[in-house]
This record gives sequence, structure tokens and C-alpha cells, in this order.
Amino acid sequence: MSRCRPQRGRGAGLLALACSLAVGLVHASPAGALPPAQPPIELVSVPPSQRESGLEIYQRFRAGLAEPQCDAAATGPRWKKQFAHAPGQLVKSDDVLPLFGYVVDALREAHLPTEFALIPFVESGYKPGARNSSGPAGLWQFIGVTARNHGVPVRAGYDGRLSPVDSTQAAVRYLKTLHGMFGGDWRLAVMAYNAGEYRVLQSMRRAGMNAQNARPAELPGLSSITYAYVEKLHALACIFEQADDRGEWLKRLDRPVPRLAAHALPRDATNLERWANANGHDSLLLKRLNPGLGQGIPRLEKPVRILAPTPIDAGSDSPMSLQVVSAPVPTDEDSAKDSGIGAATVAATAPRVAPASRMTAATARRSHTVRSGESAWTIARRYGLKPQQLLSRNGLKSDSVLRPGMVLALDEKNP
Repeated sequence: MSRCRPQRGRGAGLLALACSLAVGLVHASPAGALPPAQPPIELVSVPPSQRESGLEIYQRFRAGLAEPQCDAAATGPRWKKQFAHAPGQLVKSDDVLPLFGYVVDALREAHLPTEFALIPFVESGYKPGARNSSGPAGLWQFIGVTARNHGVPVRAGYDGRLSPVDSTQAAVRYLKTLHGMFGGDWRLAVMAYNAGEYRVLQSMRRAGMNAQNARPAELPGLSSITYAYVEKLHALACIFEQADDRGEWLKRLDRPVPRLAAHALPRDATNLERWANANGHDSLLLKRLNPGLGQGIPRLEKPVRILAPTPIDAGSDSPMSLQVVSAPVPTDEDSAKDSGIGAATVAATAPRVAPASRMTAATARRSHTVRSGESAWTIARRYGLKPQQLLSRNGLKSDSVLRPGMVLALDEKNP
């Protein structure tokens, strides 16, 4: 039975979010909550510019962990048995790995530990359409009141909890609040996410602890579920790192998968399939990633945001690799108004002719400034290089992690 009670004041919405997760853990039936397995992604429908390596996603996850070290307790028989399926689930040819990458990037952009990216693994198996018979839904298994308190619309005809964009934004915002409240201790933040920040603060007061000297495992008066939840996330990260067939597993991770990002639909868009076709996306993939739009695109106060593949260089200020564009594609805004795709979208997606000054071959050495979410694999692919070539030209090792702001040389030094 949930111990959450109605609260008033500024903390009501925050406590509701923590309570929702506790309710989901107590009453969830994972086997029945998850929808049937989805068909694999047909990569032929995803342009190469919108793909990235699954291994690079995992490396970004590892680089963002607050506690990457693993001890015997984290990889003991109990956790190995419970999470024996997890490494295989991550490398399957389905939507899990790209969704995992999207959440990892959202957390890293918020400067949060990537242990938090394992919460949807535990809660929903990374199924954005997951529903629990007791009420929670979506990647993060929010209950309705929690979603509304954090600006996620839930109404007749549209459930924003099934939006991986809106639900992830709400979860990251709340986790960032808790992470700051508890002095950057990810374990305390997870405990507060599960049990409510006020319970954790009260427990710390009783124990005479504060955020700087607290020992999360020794806090009194919290449920066994809350203690186990922290252990569960750490153990899952360690099971990935120490998979029995690690060499083969890493090879299976090193495959191209869609790179996902949020896209705001134009207000005059009424049909997801038409918008997908007009923008070069696989409509079946978008429907799987955005199950909240199963009944059509709703009319909301804010633009509806969906998850879709996006080019690695989308929004980048760094120079594009040189390519010749013959002529812009003419737009037809009048027909777009009745097509359901949005006139603004048609105009925005028309290619632009590059200035003549950029069409000539450059004699100077090229460089690239690393943006958040980019990897050696994606940058090398963009410029027609092999990842090892790119790394060696910059004096980097194969396991080096690229940081935003780094300037990479693309060409070999002149002799």
C-alpha cells in the first residue's frame, strides 16, 4: 500500500512525482504492463545522416556515471539473476537503444548522472506505450496527477505521459531539482524520487546527517523498496559493464541506430503520417516512438512535440561538409494547408543553395567543433572518415570520450 498522502503548497507536485513512482513499484506487474514486442527498425528508412553508433551511446552513458566502479555486491547472484536479460534487451534490433540514447543525452545536457537513464529500464523496459493496470503509463510510469503537476497534458483523446519528449522533460526537470537539493548525491536524489524529498529530509534530520555527510544506506525509517531501488540502478549499470559475453555484446552494440531528438510539429499539422512522409521519416517508426498520437495530433496550448530521427548536425553552427546542391526544391504552401503536414514545414524543409564561395574546394585544413551528443563515429561518418582515422589525427585513443567544445582536425598534417 502506498504511504503517499495528499500535500499542499509548493512541494505538492514534487512529492506527487515521487509518490507516483513508489506506487508503480509497489503495484506494478511488469510482465503484464509491457506491450508486445515491436518489430525491428528498418534502417533502410533512416538516412545515414540520422544514424549513430549504439556503442557510442553506451560510451556516453558510461562517461556520465556518477559511480562507475562496481563491487561484488553490485554484480552478485541476486542482481545477475534479476537482470540477466538486460544486456540482451539493450542490443536487440528494436527501439530500446535509440530511446536510451535520447534519455542519456537529455541527462548529460542537464549535467545529471546517467544512472538516472536506467529508471525507464526498470519501470517500463523503455517502452513509451507501456501501461500499468494500476494507472502509471509511459517510459517513466507517471500517474495522471503527477503528469499534470509537471505540465504534461493528460486529457480525453491525448495522454502526454505516452510522449517520450514531454515525460522525459518532466522527469529530468524534477531529478535536477532533487540532485541540487541533496548536494549532488545521486543516491539521495533517487531515494527522494522514489519516496518523496520530505521523507528523505526527515530521515536525515533524525540521523543527524546532511547532504554532505549522509550515508544513504543507513538512513532510518525508509521502505525497503527505496533502499533497493538505489541498489537496483547501480547493479544494472554494473551488469552492463560486466556482461558474461562482453566482447560479443560490445560488437552487437556497435551498429547504426537512429539518433533521436524532439521535433515541434507546426500548429496546422493534423496527420502524423503525412508530416512524416513530407519530412522524409518512416511513419511506422514515428508511430511506435510516439504512441500518444494514436488518435491524431491534438490541439494544445503549446506545439505538440514528437520524437523522430534527426541529422547529427541539426542546429549546428559548425561548417557543413562541402556538397553541391543543384537548385532549391519549389514549395507549394497552398496545397500544404490541406495536406495535414503544415505549410511552415514545407517551406522549412526546402533545401538551400550554398553560397558560391563555399562551393570551391578548400585548401586549408578543416576542423570540427564537437557538439553535445556527437561522437567520433558520427563525426567521422559525416566527413567520410573512419573513426580511427579521426581519432589518430587528433592524438586520441579508441576509448577517448569527446567533450562538447573540443576542436578536432579533420585532415592530416601537411608533410
